[in-house]
Amino acid sequence: MMHKKRVGINELHPLLIHFKFMNFLASSKMVLWPIFFFATFSLFGARIKDLTDVRGSRSNQLYGYGIVTGLSGQGDSRIEYTELGILNALESLGIRADKADKSRNIAAVMVTAEIGPFAKEGSKMDVTVSSIGNADALQGGILLQTPLYGADGKVYSVAQGAVSIGGLSAGGGGGANVQVNHPTVGIVTNGGLVEREIDSQILNNGNEIELILRSPDSLTAVKIADAVNKYYPGTSLALDNGVVNIQVPIDFRGQTTNFLAAIGGIDVKPDVPARVIINERTGTIVATQSVRISPVAVSSSNITIFLNPTTGVSQPLPFSQGATTVMQGENADLVEEIGRFEALDELDPPGASTVNELASALNKLGLTTREMTSILQSIKNAGALQAELIIN
Repeated sequence: MMHKKRVGINELHPLLIHFKFMNFLASSKMVLWPIFFFATFSLFGARIKDLTDVRGSRSNQLYGYGIVTGLSGQGDSRIEYTELGILNALESLGIRADKADKSRNIAAVMVTAEIGPFAKEGSKMDVTVSSIGNADALQGGILLQTPLYGADGKVYSVAQGAVSIGGLSAGGGGGANVQVNHPTVGIVTNGGLVEREIDSQILNNGNEIELILRSPDSLTAVKIADAVNKYYPGTSLALDNGVVNIQVPIDFRGQTTNFLAAIGGIDVKPDVPARVIINERTGTIVATQSVRISPVAVSSSNITIFLNPTTGVSQPLPFSQGATTVMQGENADLVEEIGRFEALDELDPPGASTVNELASALNKLGLTTREMTSILQSIKNAGALQAELIIN
């Protein structure tokens, strides 16, 4: 007879727990608030490599001026620098021309790219192409060989290849035009070829490494230092809220890459500051889990404006030269609902999720996103919102 083993939640794989939880949400009648999102922490935290960057290993931006050909009548029209660019390209091939063709098959573009800190000579990277003239689209174009320069004026890469765009533009002879996304911006996948390497110095004083936090926070910096010291005692120290200094152990001298790989996989639970971020354009509100609200009372009232179109007739006086005309008008009515005074208790009960309580409390007021933004601003001004309020 077979016996089934009862498995505890701690023995389940995290992905299986997530899958079962999502099935529970799908099968339940839980109503989620569509415009209020909150951030929670992972049970296992985050890896140090996902929270920090190594000082000295940074990317560099490149740019250049290029010409895209083969645009089938959607390129630039009568722009001087476009004509000069194609004439110079032809001259470099031994072809002399006094005047460029007016077929609108070429376009002047700016080419940008980002070269990684450990990119080697001969490695490839993606480049972005954007029109600087009056081209209608770069669809189907080919970027001619374009040198890409760094901030020091040196050439670090050369780009060339077919341009792929994420949009389109089409129109008819009657003036109708359809446009999807931005057809004048495209990408050349693996179109950039690295010609010059960038030196990366990640060691300070011969045996020190500095980790730069992507989101500076003093508590997170201390946690990272403690986590490294747990495996390599006495090697790590948080210098400030954005930098952690690590002494490379003797066993890893000359093996910096191996040491970075060893400490990069260490899990740390970062401390996320209390923030409420509002995007007024999309109507999105995002709050972190550590948001606190002191007891406060909120009153809201809704104003509705009804616009009713009306139609009238204007007749001329008898024996006049006028004509009967139809007059269009509009009546405006304003209806203001009685304001409700709701009390929001302190959203920090033991064991409760403060963001869930905040979403539930504000949802009881039946507010729109615009009204909710104003209320959060007022709560912040009243000193009852213990969080940073960011409005984009």
